[in-house]
Amino acid sequence: MSNSIYQKLIKKETKLAVIGLGYVGLPIALEFAKKIQVVGFDINQQRVDLMRNKIDPSKELESAAFEGCDIHFTADLNDLKDVTFFIVAVPTPIDSANVPDLKPLIGASTTVGKVLKKGDYVVFESTVYPGCTEEDCVPVLERESGLKFREDFFLGYSPERINPGDKQHTLRNIMKVVSGCCDDSLDNIAKTYELVVDAGVHRAATIKVAEAAKIIENTQRDVNIALINELSIIFNKLGINTFDVLEAAGTKWNFLKFQPGLVGGHCIGVDPYYLTHKAAKAGYNSKVITSGRFVNDSMGGYVAKQTVKKMLAQGKHIQDTRVLVMGATFKEDVADIRNTKVVDVVKELQSYQVKVDLVDPHASSEEMLHEYNFGLHAQPEGKYDAVIVAVNHKEYVNLPESYFKDLLVDEKGVFVDIKGIYRNKINELEYWSL
Repeated sequence: MSNSIYQKLIKKETKLAVIGLGYVGLPIALEFAKKIQVVGFDINQQRVDLMRNKIDPSKELESAAFEGCDIHFTADLNDLKDVTFFIVAVPTPIDSANVPDLKPLIGASTTVGKVLKKGDYVVFESTVYPGCTEEDCVPVLERESGLKFREDFFLGYSPERINPGDKQHTLRNIMKVVSGCCDDSLDNIAKTYELVVDAGVHRAATIKVAEAAKIIENTQRDVNIALINELSIIFNKLGINTFDVLEAAGTKWNFLKFQPGLVGGHCIGVDPYYLTHKAAKAGYNSKVITSGRFVNDSMGGYVAKQTVKKMLAQGKHIQDTRVLVMGATFKEDVADIRNTKVVDVVKELQSYQVKVDLVDPHASSEEMLHEYNFGLHAQPEGKYDAVIVAVNHKEYVNLPESYFKDLLVDEKGVFVDIKGIYRNKINELEYWSL
């Protein structure tokens, strides 16, 4: 049994399928397709059509990435029938109450279960809480296939570590954590991933260990950023610039260099809720993680309130003011708007009856409208009482002060620089940063 599925894959006697072709699934599918036969499956036919034309719907990959790949893109379940190694890479979001939403994961497990055969492998890449793969996905696979876990089919978990917009840290050069349900499955899964990961693989002790390792990577970042965000609130009250403090403290060799900011996206802003949800079920109410989440989730509202205070201090009538927000995505130089905290800034400003224009060179106005009920402006229109640079897109980082002065009603205009990229470069406007 050992190496059998791996050997069959490299001899192209069988196929590997990636279920879910978003910013995680598509790069994995294409890398594997340079070495073995791959079926790329997505339930969205429009996305499938784009990929067949060498277009990445997530706008992360160039068409060249599709060259020389033995891959068949499909939304048809029948195309999965001769696949024996399944990788599930679907989103694992949270709902409006910050509770894990497993619908995409259960849906993908149902899909795989319908075509699962004796001897097949299923590896999950989606970020989940420890135990989810075996407790939530296995029963679905067993029910749909009529097969028995560990006897008829085998399971693994290998969390994704892809960083959207990052061209340096790619699938090939980030160490990959892998796990399996037994020694044989671990061996096969590890060898299969070694085909596409030059940095090598780390064999985790169990599936639960691999799940936990993934979830604490982002939880650790979240808690650290929350501390810096809280310090930023304190320093603001004390009249100190946070970035000046961080620069000074950062001269010590072991100081951790985190920065304040809006924590959104579908990783850092989501994953800790999976862990606290599972902890609560196990009878422990997390304190450090949940307070970190509270701080980070409140930062958008905080930025908006500070902007309103600055405009009030200049004698403006708030309901007559206009604010330009530059940047809508969850991080710089990507098109992804999922769980962006810029929306919190906009909504809080609107709650004060401020008129807000939002611009972004990467995001889609249509997607913003669909997701958040307000769209983007193609460019700034007229004069504003405040400008907020919310995202460090490359288009925004080197603009002269005169550019912002031209956007503002008068020299009293407020300039809010959330990430401090214009620190010491703004001399005439009312400047504020986290």
